[in-house]
Amino acid sequence: MTSPDTAALRPRLPSPVQELSDPRCARHGVRLLLKRDDLVHPELIGNKWRKLAPNLAAAAGRTLLTFGGAYSNHLRATAAAGRLLGLPTVGVVRGQELADRPLNPSLARCAADGMRLRFVDRSTYRHKSEPDTLRALLRAADAEDAYVVPEGGSNALAVRGCRALGAELRGRGDVVAVACGTGGTLAGLAAGLAPGQRALGVPVLRGGFLTAGIAALQAEAFGGPRGSWHLDERFHFGGYARTGAELDAFARDFEDRHGLPVERLYVAKLLYGVLALVEEGAFPRGTAVTAVVTGRPFGPRP
Repeated sequence: MTSPDTAALRPRLPSPVQELSDPRCARHGVRLLLKRDDLVHPELIGNKWRKLAPNLAAAAGRTLLTFGGAYSNHLRATAAAGRLLGLPTVGVVRGQELADRPLNPSLARCAADGMRLRFVDRSTYRHKSEPDTLRALLRAADAEDAYVVPEGGSNALAVRGCRALGAELRGRGDVVAVACGTGGTLAGLAAGLAPGQRALGVPVLRGGFLTAGIAALQAEAFGGPRGSWHLDERFHFGGYARTGAELDAFARDFEDRHGLPVERLYVAKLLYGVLALVEEGAFPRGTAVTAVVTGRPFGPRP
C-alpha cells in the first residue's frame, strides 16, 4: 500500500505566536505569549497533527488502531484523519460498561467519522501494551494487520514530530509551557528548543508517573535525554477530564479578557498553572513565557 499524502490535509505551519497583555503578568514583569497550535488544522488540532502525521505516513495505508478514554481528543483526531485520508480506523475504548450506553458526543463524533469502536474492560486496558493482550485485542477487532498507535499517540515517531514544535519556538520565550497527558509533546518540544530555553510540563492527570515516561520516550526517540524540562504536577484539578467550578471560572475570565476560547481539559489547566506560577514569583522579571495552546473547546464540526 502507498502512504497517505498527509500534506493534502493542508496544515498551517508554523502556527502563529501572539503576545497577550495581561495585568497579572505585567505587574510581575513577565511577558506572556501563546503558541497557537490550535490553528494548525480545523480537525487535527495542534499536537495531534504533529503526533499523527508521521504515524499516518508509517501506516502506509493500513488500518489504524489506537486507544483512548471516553473523551479522548486523540481518538477524535485519529478518526478525523481516517475520514479525511480514506483510512480505516479502530478505537479501543477504556470501559466495557460504556458499550451498553448511548455514545457521548466525543465518541459519537468518532463513530460518525467511520471509526469502529471496541470497548474493553479496564483491567484488559491497563495491560494493552503487553504482547499477548495486544494480539488478543487486534484479533477481537478483526484488525490483526493494523498499524498500532499508542494511547495519546505518543511513540518515538510522534516525539520526533513534536521536535518541530520546539524548533518553531527557538528564541520565542525563555520558558515554553505545555499541558501533558502522556508526555510525548513535552518530550519532543524540549528536544527542539534552543540551548538556554526551558520546557515546563503541566500534567492534566494525577499520579506522578510522567517523569519516567517522558525520559523513556526521549530515550526511544533520540537515544537519551534532550533539552531542559521539568514538570509541575499541582494543576491537574483531580485528574483527567476533571475540572470544577474554580477552573471553569478561570477559563471564562481568560476568555473574556483575551477573546480566546479556552479548552478545559488541557489548555485551561496549563494557563491556570502558568498564571499561578507568575503570581508566586516563579519567573524572574523580564522572563518571557510561551504557553502552547494545543486544542480548542470541542463543539460542532468546523
